[in-house]
This record gives sequence, C-alpha cells and structure tokens, in this order.
Amino acid sequence: MLVYFVTDEPAKLPAIRAMLEPQHAVVPWVLDSDGTGVRAHGVLMVDVDLRQMPRADQLKLILQELAAISERLFVVPNHARSMVAQAYALGATAVISRAKEAALKIAQIEYAEAAKEKNATDPAMEMDAGVAAFASMFSNVRHGRPLKIADARRATSQIVKRVGQDGLSTWLDEVRRYHEGTFQHCLLVTGVAVAFGLDVGFSSADVSRLGMAATLHDIGKARIPLSILDKPGRLDPDEDEIIRRHPVIGYELLKGVSDVSPEILDGVRHHHEYLDGSGYPDGLKGSQISDLVRLLTISDIFAALVESRAYKTPMPRSAAYEILCGMEGKLEGALVRAFRKVALG
Repeated sequence: MLVYFVTDEPAKLPAIRAMLEPQHAVVPWVLDSDGTGVRAHGVLMVDVDLRQMPRADQLKLILQELAAISERLFVVPNHARSMVAQAYALGATAVISRAKEAALKIAQIEYAEAAKEKNATDPAMEMDAGVAAFASMFSNVRHGRPLKIADARRATSQIVKRVGQDGLSTWLDEVRRYHEGTFQHCLLVTGVAVAFGLDVGFSSADVSRLGMAATLHDIGKARIPLSILDKPGRLDPDEDEIIRRHPVIGYELLKGVSDVSPEILDGVRHHHEYLDGSGYPDGLKGSQISDLVRLLTISDIFAALVESRAYKTPMPRSAAYEILCGMEGKLEGALVRAFRKVALG
C-alpha cells in the first residue's frame, strides 16, 4: 500500500521508512519541497506541528493536491486537544499520538480495503468491512456530508453475522483491541444489543431493527467536540450539558432520512431515558419508554462499563452486570435478569 508521508521535519523520514517498508511504499512530501505524482489510492499520514500556523497553511495546500486520498492519518503528540480538533478540521479520519502506532492503523485500513475487494468472504475481513462502513457513516456526519443509511445497514448486517457466528466475547475482544473512543463504544453497543436480541429469541427482522438502533444511537456525538468526547476526567457542568445534546442531535440528523423507522428514531432520541423519569432529553417515565429503548439502554450502559479507554481498563463483565442489577427502578428488572446470560458470557 502507498503511504504518503507529509512532514515538516525531514529527519523523521528514515524512522518512518524503517517502520513501514518493505510492507508499504512510503512516498515522502516535506513542507517547502515539491511534491510527487499522486494516485487515487493509498493512505495519507501527516506528522506536522499544527501549532505553527505557517506550517498548517502549507499543509492545507498539500491536502488539496492529495484530495483523492480518503484515508488521512494524523500524528498528534499526547492527543493535545486543540491539535486533535484541528486535525479533524483538516480532514483526519484517524488520530494517533505516536508515529509508531501508524503500522497497526495502516494494516487495519489495508485489511478493510482487501475485504471490499474480496466481497468480505473471510470472517476477519467481514468485521473490517462492517467497521469501514461504520467509519464512513461517522466521517460523513462529522464533516457535514449527508449520512448514508446504507452504511449503517451494512455495518449492522456484518455485526449481526459476526456475533451470531462467533459470539459476543469474540466481538468485544476484537473491538477493544483495535478501536477506541466513541467509535469503539458504538461498535460495542451494537454487538451487545445484537447478542441480547439473539439470546431472547427475536426474529431476524427484530434483531436487525435493534441492531440498527444501536448502530445509530450515538450518531449525534459526531457533532460533539472531540475535546469533550475524549476528555479523560469528569465533565464540568457546561461540558455535561453539551454531551447531553447528542440524542436530540442524532434524532434531528435522522428524522428526515428515508428508511429510518419511527422505532429507530425513538431509540436514538431516548436511549438515555429511565423508567423513573430521571433520564434525558424528554424525562420519559414507565410506559412512555418502548421495549426497544429499554433493551438499548441496558446494552448502552453495559458497553460503556466494559469498554477500554486510554484512561481506564475495562470493567469485568460480572461487575458491570452487578451495576445493572443495582439500577432497580431505572431499568426494567425482568430485562436485566434476561440479560444475565449475555452479560456473563
């Protein structure tokens, strides 16, 4: 695979070549120098000090020439918030904190492309094809492009197939190993919800409907600043108010999209509602909360507890289930009990 490496420090090039070649062909582009011929495929890797405005301006010009390259990997030391936000504003599809993390990211991209070429016949490639569709959906929303519901349907279908074939434990392990942040969370929620639906004997249509609601439930977070989404500590009141907007943002994004059913819209808007009326955004109570939302809320909470983040290790599944059991009055007890087998594997 071609890797276009754009940098402001030529001294970084030998290390990148040593790390990526001969598996990948590195095409260097140093700021203040002439570029090279660009093909319409490959990966763009950017390692430029975005704090230096002249360099950032130069980079914008280079990115225009590299517009045909859809995968854009930015190196941001220590995930500095302002630079992460700037990287995504420049079109980043992924951000890493150290250049040596690039090999894994590029391998994932290559795997996903190979999956498309092979029509996703291999199970591992099926996962990557679904993940690629998921990434496309979030990227479109983040950059103001129309959301393609076909991406959500494709991602959901692949997750249903993988969880049905290999079980939830395999899905959780693979997602936590290779994905991070909100993206990881949404993949986990979909896998958990699908496993829940399969375990209670839902029809294939109902499993797909629940899976689609899970796939789309946090799409509103694509419009929330990354400095809030990726904050390692507790959110302050203003930040918490912003994050609480995501169900309504997601609902507004989807309500005009054809083929999004009322049940799925309900799941997107109300997955943070509780039976006692203490949830948000509408403070629904009891019978106002649909069965699909009740299942989705349990899956969402469980996935959040067992996910892996840079600042926390995954909670053991048994401990996460105990927390669900302690939420009597907020969650439906019968469903929590039915979820036990799924939660404990």
